[in-house]
Amino acid sequence: MNAPQRLYIGGEWVEPAGGHYEVVNPADESVVGLAPEASRSQVEEAARAAAEAFEGWSRTEPEERAAVLDRAADIIQREYEPWSALAQAETGATTGTARGMQVGVGAARFRRYAKGALEPVERGLPPQVTEAGPMGKAAVLGALEVRQPVGVVTCITSYNNPWANPAGKVAPALAMGNTVVVKPAPQDPLSVFKMAEALHEAGVPAGVVNVVSGASVEVGEAAVDSPYVDMVSFTGSTAVGQRIAEACGRSMKRQLMELGGKGAAVVLDDVGAAGLDAAVAGIGTTFSFYSGQICTAPTRVIVHRSVYGALVEKLTAYLAFMKVGDPRARGTVVGPVISAAHRDRVESYVELGRKEGARIAHGGERPVVGDGRGFYVAPTLLVDCTNDMRVVREEIFGPVVVVVPFDGDEEEAVRLANDSDFGLLSYVWSGDAARAFRVARRLRAGGVGVNTIGRNMEAPFGGFKRSGVGRDVGSYALHAYSEMQSIVWTT
Repeated sequence: MNAPQRLYIGGEWVEPAGGHYEVVNPADESVVGLAPEASRSQVEEAARAAAEAFEGWSRTEPEERAAVLDRAADIIQREYEPWSALAQAETGATTGTARGMQVGVGAARFRRYAKGALEPVERGLPPQVTEAGPMGKAAVLGALEVRQPVGVVTCITSYNNPWANPAGKVAPALAMGNTVVVKPAPQDPLSVFKMAEALHEAGVPAGVVNVVSGASVEVGEAAVDSPYVDMVSFTGSTAVGQRIAEACGRSMKRQLMELGGKGAAVVLDDVGAAGLDAAVAGIGTTFSFYSGQICTAPTRVIVHRSVYGALVEKLTAYLAFMKVGDPRARGTVVGPVISAAHRDRVESYVELGRKEGARIAHGGERPVVGDGRGFYVAPTLLVDCTNDMRVVREEIFGPVVVVVPFDGDEEEAVRLANDSDFGLLSYVWSGDAARAFRVARRLRAGGVGVNTIGRNMEAPFGGFKRSGVGRDVGSYALHAYSEMQSIVWTT
């Protein structure tokens, strides 16, 4: 185990006022390292440092900001192996996920927003002719649309991906000229400090990036409440997001919220054999990808009765290949969930589904891996569900899929899919592309996959309803971390 981690404030590594707490490996319950517990005053110090650094950083040339982000990406690539091992130890991710989807995506996002720093921030608008009047003589008015940085951004990140998620916030925020205070999830903050190390070595000026962590809710509250903070970017549960939104509303802080999801996977009657296999493979990723701890997963299957039996049969057979085990072991498909508390929460939902009348087609029992340590949940398929069940309506955030059959036409499928508090990502499988697109346009979700679970990483990402506020990814992230200003002149 390495030396206890220190906070990163104002370009310095600082001892935490609240001491340290243990970061536990969810695969075997060993101690990965000691994370720092910041005090409220230290969070305030970090926010103040970011505010003081803003003027200088926001006025740097875009090429300078791009160079810092590019160098950070180079450093992340250089440390790819040890930092992937750390990410795996903190999160319990399988080796492929830790390497490719965590550290690999983190580096790619820094590279993407190095280019983003060079994107135009000004756009000329058509001139307007005004008649003489109370506002002055007749004139031709020119106008310019300018995107300006927001200021100090608090980035509160999720535990399921301590690289891709914070990189997707920090890199575009810095590219636009903002400064940041990063508050990582308490379960796996050590990787985020490695990101800070990369930025420090890359030459980011003091105060532009600050990282404060802690298991206490007070740390996050201070990072939101600080009068130095102009915007909060949060990824996490809807319940926590609502509390943050209330706090932001009191001082009119800007918000970017990526919240919960209960993705509807609509499988229509004309899906065909090949389409059904594709749907099963896509839905099956819920069981393996981050052990279901991902808000974009197709966890709520709405399938026409004519193909319901075949889909359940194929999904059940698919689960037979889902090896649960040590994420470091070759052949493991499903690793642990993040903590004992979360394992218990997921299992309680499975039991709730049983009581509500769902049938457990697969899973439902706690797997034993190795010597019995670790926080493992069996991939579980709940079938014969109805839309009024809590397991269908609430986000479980684990390797659990619920299946709801329907008998009517696509109108009923759309009604069932939209009968949800959530609207992040949904999916449609059909053998008729025109029909699939027609249904997709009617789904109340921020994104819809048509015959795929794939994502275009330049497309806007965010949710309808209680799944969030705002959009990011690609150039949309640059827009999210900027304010629109208009400059008007007479010619």
